[in-house]
Amino acid sequence: MRVTRLATAALGGFLLLALAADPVLAQSRNANLINDLNTTLLYAAVPITILVEGILIYTVLKYRNNDEPTPTQENRRLEITWTVATAIVLLFVGFASYQVLAVEVVGDPVPGEDRIEPTVSEDFEGAVGPKETEDNAVELEVQAFTYGWETTYEGTNVTTNNQIRIPTDRPVYLHITSRDWLHMLHQPDLGLKQQAQPGQYNTIKTVAYEEGSHQFYCTEYCGVGHSQMNGEFIVMSGDDYDQWLQEQQQAEQQEGEGGGSGGQQNGTNDQQNSTGGTQNQTGGTQNETAGGSGGQQNGTAGQQNATGAQQNETEA
Repeated sequence: MRVTRLATAALGGFLLLALAADPVLAQSRNANLINDLNTTLLYAAVPITILVEGILIYTVLKYRNNDEPTPTQENRRLEITWTVATAIVLLFVGFASYQVLAVEVVGDPVPGEDRIEPTVSEDFEGAVGPKETEDNAVELEVQAFTYGWETTYEGTNVTTNNQIRIPTDRPVYLHITSRDWLHMLHQPDLGLKQQAQPGQYNTIKTVAYEEGSHQFYCTEYCGVGHSQMNGEFIVMSGDDYDQWLQEQQQAEQQEGEGGGSGGQQNGTNDQQNSTGGTQNQTGGTQNETAGGSGGQQNGTAGQQNATGAQQNETEA
């Protein structure tokens, strides 16, 4: 009896802890749906666990001293009961799971006529754009490579390496691809996980609730640097995100203008150097002309002197 009481108390304590366990506050809609599904399935599993374990403990204790056990005879009513009960449990689990997987933030967006063209840099299949009603949606292109991640923001020239920034309370579409071979982007706090395939986009959607910094990493072995293929996932307020993106765009624009001005100055200097070379060449030509004219004048004077000497010899 003491063993029975201990086993019953241990089972009851375990079940109470399972029911009292409060899941971590969800950071996104993805994580919220997944946590709710896990909680629902846990509540369904607890009474089934109690029933099965109770029958098992009862049977072990009742027949522990039976030296000549006999097999259970055919019981059609019992067989029908556990078959129907199993079917009900499976239908419940399937229906609850389908309700979550049908939501696009968990089961991935599906192409449709009510969507706009996705903003991506490559002509790959698989990318799914936001719905026409999602005016404030954000699109990011995430490219995996060995061994890192590059993120391009909303069709601009703004990029970050091993860092992804998104705003809160706005639908965010991540178009994920790879430059070389298979990788897997995973961020457990936000409930995000998607494979990066070369030559193809895989789009996932999320709506973040809480600001904060999280780590994301590759969960598909991709080589010797796999363990270092991680980065920082930063969730910002909508205003902070817009301000950060605008500052990055201005910095990119200033950098481009600075490069253009430098090239223009270099072209002006080259033109000035060419002009100076032309002037030097003109001066050299003038010197050569002056030298030639002086030589010609000296030759004429020499010829006149020779003529005078010849006349003197004739008179003599």
